[in-house]
Amino acid sequence: MKISNIDLGERPVLLAPMEDVTDASFRAVCKEQGADMVYTEFIPSDALIRDAKKAIAKMVTSPQEAPIGIQIYGNELGPMVDAARMADRAAEIAGGHGADVIDINFGCPVSKIAGRSAGSGMMRYPDKMVDITRAIVDAVEKPVTVKTRLGWDDSSKIIVELAERLQDAGIQALTIHGRTRCQMYKGEADWTLIGDVKANPRMHIPIVGNGDINSAEGAKSAFERYGVDGIMVGRASFGRPWIFREIKHYLKTGELLPPPGVIERVQLAKRHLELSLSLKGPVTGVLEMRRHLSCYFKGLPNFKDTRIRLVTEKDPEVLCGLLDYIAERWGDTPLSEETGVYGI
Repeated sequence: MKISNIDLGERPVLLAPMEDVTDASFRAVCKEQGADMVYTEFIPSDALIRDAKKAIAKMVTSPQEAPIGIQIYGNELGPMVDAARMADRAAEIAGGHGADVIDINFGCPVSKIAGRSAGSGMMRYPDKMVDITRAIVDAVEKPVTVKTRLGWDDSSKIIVELAERLQDAGIQALTIHGRTRCQMYKGEADWTLIGDVKANPRMHIPIVGNGDINSAEGAKSAFERYGVDGIMVGRASFGRPWIFREIKHYLKTGELLPPPGVIERVQLAKRHLELSLSLKGPVTGVLEMRRHLSCYFKGLPNFKDTRIRLVTEKDPEVLCGLLDYIAERWGDTPLSEETGVYGI
């Protein structure tokens, strides 16, 4: 699969952009675990063009993360184009590696985004989606991609026609989440229309499927049943970045890897913490690791008190000591092969 001249190889597995999750340290860990491409958290176009510090900081990437997409969202053509130009020059503006791809978020379903007609809220205005996309393609040098959903609701699943229009506007790849906006994340993702987009003889850009990929077997099935060029993993990677390694190994060999044991998870958590501290300093680095740390150890028996300490401790050295304690206390706890979480 290629996005413009970026070769991601056969059957690539991508990390989905997720607000408050896919920061630089998590992206690096997922990349080390086998993710073929990663994306920043989505960045609001209005904040970016106001030079808001937090928005600018989200554009900082490293060569180790490449290839990486910087994702932007908004609902007005002018600010979106200006934000895309800034993302195109991210290395100059924010430092670091910059963007290999500029991705447009037409998929976020949360009310504070979609309710303002941004994210998947744009599914109600397909003409405007296409106009914004075409203007961004014309304004930047980097390849432009789009992430979107099937439609606004069950009565307006417009993705098959919309995919053609977005392709004609000049995008280099399209990621489709198999739900409507009104579904949010409820129910099962419907990949049927994703497959229909891929099977459309007019489509020639790569199609990436997204939604409910939470196992190596599910990933393989998505490739085989729907013919997609790539798959994107979102929520299943949270607290489980090794899912990329599991999927890549299964796609290559047909063999399932056993879930990592407690000691390996401790080592990975410490690596993640080390990256967070180096990138954000001891205060922010610890605070923003809290959402990740306890998830590494989901399902451990008699873990409540230790989990509370993990998400309240402020001292990095004490946190490292807690992680060592987890390895010592639960190092021999058996794992469930079926679920990949700790058995009780």
